[in-house]
Amino acid sequence: MVDGAGTEPLGFDDALAPAPPAGEGFETGWTVRTGDVDPGNRLRFDGIARYLQDIGSDNLDATPLGVTDPFWIVRRTVIDVHRPVEFPDRVQMRRWCSSMSTRWSNMRVQITSDKGASIETEGFWINISATTGMPTRISDEALELLARTTEQHRLRWKPWLTEPAPAPSHTDIHFPLRATDIDSFNHVNNAAYWHAVEELLVDQRPLVTAPHRAVIEYLSPVLGGEHVTIRHRYDEGALTLWFVVDGAVRSVAKVAPRA
Repeated sequence: MVDGAGTEPLGFDDALAPAPPAGEGFETGWTVRTGDVDPGNRLRFDGIARYLQDIGSDNLDATPLGVTDPFWIVRRTVIDVHRPVEFPDRVQMRRWCSSMSTRWSNMRVQITSDKGASIETEGFWINISATTGMPTRISDEALELLARTTEQHRLRWKPWLTEPAPAPSHTDIHFPLRATDIDSFNHVNNAAYWHAVEELLVDQRPLVTAPHRAVIEYLSPVLGGEHVTIRHRYDEGALTLWFVVDGAVRSVAKVAPRA
């Protein structure tokens, strides 16, 4: 495999990589369920996050990666909503690698529907060793498969959400964890973080009624039983949230309008 030219990592305002030629990538679809939509029938962010997890699992199961490289954690999720999915509807999804290195990859997922929904997403996924729990080299078989849809083979990590958390204040929100928020690693499931985002968007509906981008970066896991506080700021039309445990930021999320 020949490395492509190195490129600067993207930032919050940059466009995602285009789709590969027809026939490349993994495709599936399913019916939108009522448990994933808000009172206005819009597919919520936590619903989208579950869809991204599920298509990732299905993609692994449909390839040798389910055996050679079965464990991945997501470091960043990007969700660009051009036209939201609304119940009732059926979504079609396409997943492919848009850039990669030997231990991680950016995986794009395109979500569309017969009713005209259009959502573009990208996840920065890290391959994890089953024995050490640490990042590990992707197998040769997986590297060959991932390389079919990208020439960018020198992916580097660069955080997008670097604004420091505001000082503690009376606007901080306690974010109680439920047993159902915890996954098999004793970590808060990726989708559960979006529950807090949705809670704070209730009073900021214009953000989700027009095109928008939502990004979450997971800095370190939140574990079952920990006490989480949400600090947040609504500024210049964008909502930013910091997930704080014992004074340390564990994750950051931001939702902002898109042209």
